[in-house]
Amino acid sequence: MKKIIFFFLFATLTITAQAQTKFGYLSYSKAIENMPEYATMQQNLASLRTQYDNETKRAEEEFNQKYELFLEGQKDFAPIILSKRQSELQELMDKNISFKKEAERLLKQAEADMYTPMKQKLNEVLQKIGMERGYDFILNTDNDAVPFINSANGEDINVIVQDALKAQ
Repeated sequence: MKKIIFFFLFATLTITAQAQTKFGYLSYSKAIENMPEYATMQQNLASLRTQYDNETKRAEEEFNQKYELFLEGQKDFAPIILSKRQSELQELMDKNISFKKEAERLLKQAEADMYTPMKQKLNEVLQKIGMERGYDFILNTDNDAVPFINSANGEDINVIVQDALKAQ
Protein backbone atom coordinates (compact mmCIF):
# COMPACT_ATOMS: atom_id res chain seq x y z
CA MET A 1 0.00 0.00 0.00
CA LYS A 2 2.85 2.37 0.86
CA LYS A 3 4.43 1.65 -2.53
CA ILE A 4 1.20 2.55 -4.34
CA ILE A 5 0.81 5.80 -2.39
CA PHE A 6 4.48 6.62 -2.95
CA PHE A 7 4.08 5.88 -6.68
CA PHE A 8 1.02 8.17 -7.00
CA LEU A 9 2.73 10.90 -5.00
CA PHE A 10 5.84 10.66 -7.20
CA ALA A 11 3.74 10.63 -10.39
CA THR A 12 1.77 13.67 -9.22
CA LEU A 13 4.94 15.61 -8.41
CA THR A 14 6.45 14.68 -11.77
CA ILE A 15 3.34 15.81 -13.66
CA THR A 16 3.20 19.04 -11.64
CA ALA A 17 6.86 19.75 -12.33
CA GLN A 18 6.38 19.11 -16.03
CA ALA A 19 3.28 21.33 -16.10
CA GLN A 20 5.44 24.32 -15.15
CA THR A 21 4.86 26.99 -17.78
CA LYS A 22 7.84 28.62 -19.46
CA PHE A 23 7.30 31.95 -21.18
CA GLY A 24 8.99 35.06 -22.42
CA TYR A 25 7.92 38.67 -22.10
CA LEU A 26 8.80 41.92 -23.82
CA SER A 27 7.62 45.40 -24.64
CA TYR A 28 6.22 45.06 -28.15
CA SER A 29 6.27 48.81 -28.76
CA LYS A 30 9.93 49.13 -27.69
CA ALA A 31 10.84 46.26 -30.00
CA ILE A 32 9.10 48.03 -32.90
CA GLU A 33 10.79 51.34 -32.03
CA ASN A 34 14.22 49.67 -32.09
CA MET A 35 13.74 48.32 -35.60
CA PRO A 36 15.70 50.17 -38.30
CA GLU A 37 12.51 50.47 -40.35
CA TYR A 38 10.89 52.50 -37.56
CA ALA A 39 13.08 55.58 -38.14
CA THR A 40 12.35 55.46 -41.86
CA MET A 41 8.64 55.10 -41.16
CA GLN A 42 8.69 58.11 -38.82
CA GLN A 43 10.50 60.20 -41.46
CA ASN A 44 8.00 59.20 -44.14
CA LEU A 45 5.06 60.02 -41.87
CA ALA A 46 6.60 63.36 -40.93
CA SER A 47 7.10 64.19 -44.60
CA LEU A 48 3.52 63.24 -45.44
CA ARG A 49 2.21 65.21 -42.44
CA THR A 50 4.20 68.26 -43.57
CA GLN A 51 2.71 68.04 -47.06
CA TYR A 52 -0.82 67.87 -45.66
CA ASP A 53 -0.10 70.68 -43.20
CA ASN A 54 1.29 72.88 -45.98
CA GLU A 55 -1.78 72.28 -48.13
CA THR A 56 -4.07 73.00 -45.18
CA LYS A 57 -2.21 76.23 -44.47
CA ARG A 58 -2.42 77.26 -48.14
CA ALA A 59 -6.15 76.59 -48.20
CA GLU A 60 -6.66 78.56 -44.97
CA GLU A 61 -4.73 81.52 -46.39
CA GLU A 62 -6.82 81.39 -49.55
CA PHE A 63 -9.99 81.34 -47.46
CA ASN A 64 -8.78 84.25 -45.29
CA GLN A 65 -7.95 86.36 -48.36
CA LYS A 66 -11.37 85.75 -49.88
CA TYR A 67 -13.05 86.43 -46.55
CA GLU A 68 -11.20 89.75 -46.17
CA LEU A 69 -12.24 90.76 -49.69
CA PHE A 70 -15.79 89.78 -48.84
CA LEU A 71 -15.76 91.88 -45.66
CA GLU A 72 -14.33 94.88 -47.49
CA GLY A 73 -16.91 94.77 -50.26
CA GLN A 74 -20.00 93.40 -48.54
CA LYS A 75 -21.60 96.81 -47.96
CA ASP A 76 -21.32 97.59 -51.68
CA PHE A 77 -22.48 94.21 -53.03
CA ALA A 78 -25.91 93.77 -54.49
CA PRO A 79 -27.94 91.19 -52.50
CA ILE A 80 -27.50 88.48 -55.15
CA ILE A 81 -23.70 88.98 -55.26
CA LEU A 82 -23.56 89.03 -51.45
CA SER A 83 -25.44 85.74 -51.34
CA LYS A 84 -23.21 84.21 -54.02
CA ARG A 85 -20.01 85.23 -52.20
CA GLN A 86 -21.35 83.89 -48.89
CA SER A 87 -22.11 80.58 -50.59
CA GLU A 88 -18.62 80.48 -52.11
CA LEU A 89 -17.04 81.14 -48.72
CA GLN A 90 -19.20 78.48 -47.08
CA GLU A 91 -18.31 75.97 -49.79
CA LEU A 92 -14.61 76.76 -49.46
CA MET A 93 -14.79 76.38 -45.69
CA ASP A 94 -16.61 73.04 -46.04
CA LYS A 95 -13.96 71.81 -48.48
CA ASN A 96 -11.20 72.83 -46.09
CA ILE A 97 -12.84 71.00 -43.20
CA SER A 98 -13.38 67.95 -45.39
CA PHE A 99 -9.75 68.04 -46.51
CA LYS A 100 -8.50 68.19 -42.91
CA LYS A 101 -10.61 65.17 -41.96
CA GLU A 102 -9.51 63.22 -45.03
CA ALA A 103 -5.85 64.12 -44.45
CA GLU A 104 -6.07 62.87 -40.87
CA ARG A 105 -7.71 59.64 -42.03
CA LEU A 106 -5.06 59.16 -44.70
CA LEU A 107 -2.26 59.76 -42.19
CA LYS A 108 -3.70 57.14 -39.85
CA GLN A 109 -4.08 54.70 -42.74
CA ALA A 110 -0.52 55.37 -43.93
CA GLU A 111 0.79 54.77 -40.42
CA ALA A 112 -1.14 51.50 -40.13
CA ASP A 113 0.13 50.41 -43.56
CA MET A 114 3.71 51.22 -42.58
CA TYR A 115 3.42 49.34 -39.27
CA THR A 116 2.08 46.16 -40.89
CA PRO A 117 5.36 44.80 -42.33
CA MET A 118 7.24 45.69 -39.13
CA LYS A 119 4.68 43.86 -37.01
CA GLN A 120 4.84 40.85 -39.32
CA LYS A 121 8.63 40.80 -39.07
CA LEU A 122 8.52 41.11 -35.28
CA ASN A 123 5.91 38.36 -34.99
CA GLU A 124 8.08 36.05 -37.11
CA VAL A 125 11.09 36.78 -34.87
CA LEU A 126 9.00 36.17 -31.75
CA GLN A 127 7.70 32.89 -33.11
CA LYS A 128 11.23 31.76 -33.91
CA ILE A 129 12.53 32.77 -30.47
CA GLY A 130 9.54 31.13 -28.80
CA MET A 131 10.11 27.84 -30.59
CA GLU A 132 13.90 27.87 -30.06
CA ARG A 133 13.59 28.60 -26.35
CA GLY A 134 10.63 26.28 -25.74
CA TYR A 135 8.22 28.94 -24.55
CA ASP A 136 4.55 28.17 -24.11
CA PHE A 137 3.78 31.81 -24.93
CA ILE A 138 5.28 35.30 -25.08
CA LEU A 139 3.61 38.18 -23.24
CA ASN A 140 3.45 41.80 -24.34
CA THR A 141 4.06 43.96 -21.25
CA ASP A 142 2.92 47.24 -22.83
CA ASN A 143 0.23 49.42 -21.22
CA ASP A 144 0.62 47.76 -17.82
CA ALA A 145 -1.10 44.67 -19.23
CA VAL A 146 0.95 42.38 -16.99
CA PRO A 147 1.37 43.87 -13.52
CA PHE A 148 3.30 40.87 -12.17
CA ILE A 149 5.60 38.34 -13.78
CA ASN A 150 7.24 35.53 -11.85
CA SER A 151 10.77 35.68 -13.20
CA ALA A 152 11.35 32.08 -12.09
CA ASN A 153 9.10 30.94 -14.95
CA GLY A 154 9.31 33.90 -17.32
CA GLU A 155 12.25 35.40 -19.14
CA ASP A 156 12.68 39.03 -20.23
CA ILE A 157 13.46 38.70 -23.94
CA ASN A 158 13.70 42.39 -24.88
CA VAL A 159 17.46 42.19 -25.53
CA ILE A 160 17.16 38.82 -27.30
CA VAL A 161 14.52 40.25 -29.63
CA GLN A 162 16.53 43.40 -30.34
CA ASP A 163 19.59 41.31 -31.20
CA ALA A 164 17.52 39.04 -33.46
CA LEU A 165 16.03 42.03 -35.26
CA LYS A 166 19.46 43.57 -35.79
CA ALA A 167 20.74 40.30 -37.22
CA GLN A 168 18.08 40.28 -39.94
